[in-house]
Amino acid sequence: MFNLKAAKTRASFAVVARRSLLSAACLLAPCAAPGQEPSAPSGQPSAQAVQGVAPTKDTIFARKILMGAIDANMDEIETMLAPEGHLDLAEGTEHADTISIMLMSFPHMFPPATNQWRPGADRDPAMDTYASPDLWSNFADFYQRAQAASKIALEAARAKRAEDFRARILELRGACNACHAAYQRVD
Repeated sequence: MFNLKAAKTRASFAVVARRSLLSAACLLAPCAAPGQEPSAPSGQPSAQAVQGVAPTKDTIFARKILMGAIDANMDEIETMLAPEGHLDLAEGTEHADTISIMLMSFPHMFPPATNQWRPGADRDPAMDTYASPDLWSNFADFYQRAQAASKIALEAARAKRAEDFRARILELRGACNACHAAYQRVD
């Protein structure tokens, strides 16, 4: 006999477990692969790695990967919400849940050593930062914005109706755009 209450409990536990595992993975993203240490170009471990700190360029790269994953999930949602798209609410809420988890982790990927943006510098799009120095001087605001956006994404993930989901995603897009306007330099 199917036990609905037990199924809901298992499903709820699965969501919590998935969120916990994904959060841990995001926080560990700047770390080296198991059995490997980040290394300097010479192949020797960098001084940062020897001290147990991920090299700055690796941390910047890891946060770019995380932002790319957030963006990919938003693209999936926004494609579903486009006029010619088809909203699969279950899939959309899963993407929103993943975004929420990633946004919780995101501000932790901005240690002070990664404040390396310089005007007019020749930047490698993969390894150099586009984060404005304003982010570090206003870190509390940046942190609050990331947490607020995470909460909006979580509300979207919990939406039971398409119109509620759509409204939260529009709110999330606005929060993302406002944060980028404040803390991202593209020049």
